[in-house]
Amino acid sequence: MKKEKFKLRSLEEFKTATVATVRALSQNSKTTVSFTSKKNFQKDQQISPKADLPVLPAKLTDESIIRIRGAADLEALKIRFHNNNIHNERIPQSKDAIDAYNAMEETRIEAIGAGSYAGVSNNLSKALEQKLLLEGYGTAKNISQIQLPDSLSILIHSSFNKVELGPTGKHIKEISEKEYGGKINSYIQKLKDNIKNQIEYSKILREVIDELNLEKNNGGRKDQSDDKNNEIDENYDQENVDEQKNDQKSFGTQSTELEATDNEEHERVDISSDDVEDSLSPSETSEDLNDQNKSISKNKNIEKDLWKYNIYTKQFDQIESADKLCDPDELSRLRLQLDRQLSSIQGVITKLANRLQRKLMAQQTRSWEFNLEEGMVDTSQLARIIANPLNPLSYKKEKEIEFKDTIVSLLIDNSGSMRGRPISLAAMTADILARTLERCGVKVEVLGFTTKQWKGGLSQKKWVDEGKPKNPGRLNDLRHIIYKPADIPWRRTRKNLGLMLREGILKENIDGEALSWGYQRLINRKESRKILMVISDGAPVDDSTLSVNPGNYLEKHLREVINQIERQRDIQLLAIGIGHDVTRYYKKAVTLMDMEELGGTVMNQLTELFEEEK
Repeated sequence: MKKEKFKLRSLEEFKTATVATVRALSQNSKTTVSFTSKKNFQKDQQISPKADLPVLPAKLTDESIIRIRGAADLEALKIRFHNNNIHNERIPQSKDAIDAYNAMEETRIEAIGAGSYAGVSNNLSKALEQKLLLEGYGTAKNISQIQLPDSLSILIHSSFNKVELGPTGKHIKEISEKEYGGKINSYIQKLKDNIKNQIEYSKILREVIDELNLEKNNGGRKDQSDDKNNEIDENYDQENVDEQKNDQKSFGTQSTELEATDNEEHERVDISSDDVEDSLSPSETSEDLNDQNKSISKNKNIEKDLWKYNIYTKQFDQIESADKLCDPDELSRLRLQLDRQLSSIQGVITKLANRLQRKLMAQQTRSWEFNLEEGMVDTSQLARIIANPLNPLSYKKEKEIEFKDTIVSLLIDNSGSMRGRPISLAAMTADILARTLERCGVKVEVLGFTTKQWKGGLSQKKWVDEGKPKNPGRLNDLRHIIYKPADIPWRRTRKNLGLMLREGILKENIDGEALSWGYQRLINRKESRKILMVISDGAPVDDSTLSVNPGNYLEKHLREVINQIERQRDIQLLAIGIGHDVTRYYKKAVTLMDMEELGGTVMNQLTELFEEEK
């Protein structure tokens, strides 16, 4: 079925046409089409056919049309050619294996549809090339810069020859073939022979996963035999557990039972923020670290009344300046890559930045007092005097407006699920924001939070070596990154923001401790107004910690920290959720479904914050 070309007269017309196309292609007129970012491979399409498409932008562009058409065709083809029960029967356990399994199944679905309809093939081809470009794969030099699911998907598409690869796809194919070609070529031919037999196809997918050893160590999760020895706390909050599962950042992840018994022998640590600062490794070389993290008044300790959040060890935690985590040449290359991406949205973001700047400058300039008995003559009132000479002259006087000295701290989630377009947009937004606010005399700090390792790192190893005591609490090595200190100009730190694009820097996210750290840095500043803006794409996730603690352990701590900060009211706290609803955590929050709106949303929310307090 070749799609007819038509002129888009309105956003609503495009939406209507897209819904009709999905229902026609899925061969199910009852298919529900919603425009949301929530992507769930595991929904039961046989019971309730539903297609989740990207949120429609305020204004259609060629890029957004390609993205939505590609997503619409894929969702329709899933309803028609994908059986959820068969898929779940052989779904693996580890995150890497699940991602690869889902990606290769999507490739099968796309190939079937593209082989049947030329229009679908064209849409999927354009959408695939756009996705790969946004991931930054065009400049990839080696396999470490390409995510495994994307490599496997490209190799399979190349063999099936139903969805044409663009220049970026062909570039990825060349790199991926050198790494994986010898291992999986024989399996790809089997996949091609069974493309319309999902049962046999899924069996071969598991063979590919075994060949690539993706299930090694069960992806950092516990063996089922270990689960039998675990006990679930009687007071366990099952509602929070379900909520946590929904926010896990890999779809299809199979949960395991979690230990939650009280451990009287192991020392519980009160994670007050000053303790966190003292515990982090002495690699902090930035001058402002010493200034920020000195004596903390007890009345500003946001966690002194919290439940005892436990940290197994703080020995391997780290606060580090971004330029210490990457050699200068690579940092320059990454910054150049960020500049190239900035050029594509420079016009839109610059307009928003100028609007914010005008708003701030207007608050800092003089204003006028009218109807005074002395001062400058108010010329706007001359007509009234001419009409009636008995009216007294009206005077005005210029006055200064008190503008609070302000600092804005941008705390960015550097977790693995932010990889690709989300982290690029976050870096670009931070860059534009720092430049704009600096011109207005507002201090800006850019921070990032992640972990040093996947699956626990040295903290987890220490726990294993010491006999795996129960309820260890946080069980990973924190890495808090300072991209731009508040007192250092943007021009001297501009290269640092490129670090966010470095392969391997984005790992797990432990939001509660990061938020406490960001708050404590702000609260010791001398500025009158303090704004902390968090950019994140979901709930706290750390496999190592959650595998040996209650499933809501990190989330509960995050809620407690947020509650304390919002009660203190000495800073303004704002959160922007990327693809996930964070309003259940923060009182003042925005959920962003379209990544392209990140820069504009940040600017608009800051403008509102500045208007609240003058």
